[in-house]
Amino acid sequence: MALELWLSLVVICVLGALSPGPSLALVVRNTMLGGHKPGLATAISHGFGVGLYAAISVTGIGLVIVQSPLIFQIIQYTGAAFLLYLAFNALKSNGSNIDLDVVQGQNDKHINGWRDGFLLAFLNPKLAIFFLALFSQFVDVNASITHKLIMIFTVGGLDTIWYCLVVFGLTRGPVLAKLKANSHIIDKVTGVVLLLLAVRVVIN
Repeated sequence: MALELWLSLVVICVLGALSPGPSLALVVRNTMLGGHKPGLATAISHGFGVGLYAAISVTGIGLVIVQSPLIFQIIQYTGAAFLLYLAFNALKSNGSNIDLDVVQGQNDKHINGWRDGFLLAFLNPKLAIFFLALFSQFVDVNASITHKLIMIFTVGGLDTIWYCLVVFGLTRGPVLAKLKANSHIIDKVTGVVLLLLAVRVVIN
């Protein structure tokens, strides 16, 4: 996999993880209610669920390429259109609506982070659509197994690392408040990157 393509994938994954949403809210909630162990369990299991979806998406795209390059091209351009839609939503976003007061509470040792994180990721059909749209921009006819594995581990690994860092930050300092305060900037940068990635399909 070319370095520039991999770096593009890294940027998208990092910005996607940084953007506050349901996954961040769950990691925050489980960390603040149950402590760092349930928080880390939520982060790791969520990353595993995301990586599993990524693997399913990459495999499906690979099968489409083998069976019909024309269908793959249709998927690729549809994916680019979906990325444009995501870019538009990100650019018009005013930032996070996570309520910090809601996630505060008493320590609860019965939080099941392994279950919560995985199910939130795996039972989210939007992830399948997103990865299908995203990966169709990175997979070509000559993509090797190594190429696909790099994509899968990049997506799942970065997701896990980011949310583990969130858990660490929450148990050490006011990271969430800073993230919430700058969420509108994160959304704008995410929108620009998604826009450029979609335009790349049209240019090529």
